Amino acid sequence: MLKKEIIWREILYQALEKKNREFTQKKLAEKFKFSTSTVFNALILPRKSGACKVKGRGFRLIDPEKLLYIWASFRNIKKDIIYQTRVEESIIEIENLMPPSVIYGGYSAFRKKFKEVPADYDKVYVYLDLRNLSEIKRRFPPKRGYPNLFVLKSDKFLKTYGKLTPIGQMFVDIWNLEDWYSKEFINALKEKINELLA
Repeated sequence: MLKKEIIWREILYQALEKKNREFTQKKLAEKFKFSTSTVFNALILPRKSGACKVKGRGFRLIDPEKLLYIWASFRNIKKDIIYQTRVEESIIEIENLMPPSVIYGGYSAFRKKFKEVPADYDKVYVYLDLRNLSEIKRRFPPKRGYPNLFVLKSDKFLKTYGKLTPIGQMFVDIWNLEDWYSKEFINALKEKINELLA
């Protein structure tokens, strides 16, 4: 994941899950140990689109939904896949067999977060630090066939949000999945997000 995406994720996490829409470039730079110019560059597109408005030394997220769509159209989830395989167990069993080092993404994150699903799903997406990949391969060895387990490379900041991807990342990741049922999840997430923003 690129640095600008890490910044967008934090802004959306604060807005959707912490009810905070006020930021300073300096504090974001300090939090991630990025340069202020990196933060400035990450804000160019959100500012141009009207998603963010700069004021004084800081900025405000005006339109979280607009930032979600900017990130969703920018995201390339496939480039983050570091391992995929076929697992014969049910989806719930696959999720339950995961090592504690994973962070659940995609449909699994939705189910675990909201305790429901808008449609059945047949693929599991998890994030993992590269150092722990051997454990996943031991539990789920390479196997031919239709892959239903996808392991994505975790950035070093993702774990600070807990065992699930934040709602903003959940949205943009599912937006980038080709499965027919991804639309059902996106529509359900839109409703959840609207409730959070109400």
